[in-house]
Amino acid sequence: MAEPLYQVLDPHDVDPREAARAQLSETVLVGLSERPKRLPSQFFYDDTGSQLFAAITELEEYYPTRCEFQVFERHGHEILGRFRGRPLNLVDLGAGDGRKTAVLLEQALEMGLDVRFCPIDISESAMDGLCTSMKARFPGLPVAGLVGEYGAGLRWLSSQQGRENLVLFLGSNVGNFDRPSTRGLLRRLWSALNAGDHVLVGFDLKKDIELLLAAYNDREGLTARFNLNLLARINRELGADFDLQSFRHYATYNPLSGAMESYLVSKRAQLVHIRELGDAFEFAPWEPIHTEYSYKYLDEDIDLLCSHGGFVDAGRFYDDRRWFCDALWRVVR
Repeated sequence: MAEPLYQVLDPHDVDPREAARAQLSETVLVGLSERPKRLPSQFFYDDTGSQLFAAITELEEYYPTRCEFQVFERHGHEILGRFRGRPLNLVDLGAGDGRKTAVLLEQALEMGLDVRFCPIDISESAMDGLCTSMKARFPGLPVAGLVGEYGAGLRWLSSQQGRENLVLFLGSNVGNFDRPSTRGLLRRLWSALNAGDHVLVGFDLKKDIELLLAAYNDREGLTARFNLNLLARINRELGADFDLQSFRHYATYNPLSGAMESYLVSKRAQLVHIRELGDAFEFAPWEPIHTEYSYKYLDEDIDLLCSHGGFVDAGRFYDDRRWFCDALWRVVR
């Protein structure tokens, strides 16, 4: 009988779908009750949102995915060469479809590394699809996925003996958190790992503002559809009556914070009912809902996050235009 490709941590907890629905309900209630209103970007990625984002990554204006692919194609062997001769867990946080991770896995297998693929995700359905596709692409690859929160998954891996962990936090996902939250996230990551483990963190670097604006306001309108799908998701899952035609996507760069900021703006006065919450929310004309931060970085910003997180710099790798950086950090105690 074949070994399972993943395990569910704390399997006696509530149904993860119900837990996700409850979290969405609470977040929507709190976020739409605040001034200004806000809805966090983590809820962009239902099935429709994930498909839209995959399409966005193929757009000419959206450079980050191409840049990070180039980093791995040019520097992947150098990154992985540091782990030669040591059994390695390649741990992927929020792998999505795993395309970028597959580049590193292919290189690791070409180099003859003793590597095991360990994705961690809260969604069991996403985990099942990812593990199955990776096993089909790399039949000899050991796969040990973990369904659960990142912290629980990392602590479980770190309790196992005999393998170092290389944790991937790619795609500049770190940029979706404000600076205090980023420091807290990285410190929690550090605390869950063992001395000598490594993390590889993707950072979108500061560049010409026009390039940033184009990347988040594409000509085909896919980014607008991606943002508006958040309201469509609330309609589907919580019984809301958002009129998507009455909102518009707006993205701008804030030079003080160093972040692209995304909003959904109400084009008229309206009242939105949400059946699951038993509540309704008023919108004034042109009132925004904040949906996303996407912070951009300088090298000195990466220095500070590395040292404040408890890591030491083990190398930085850039695309040819230096628009994107993958920073390799080592855990020290």
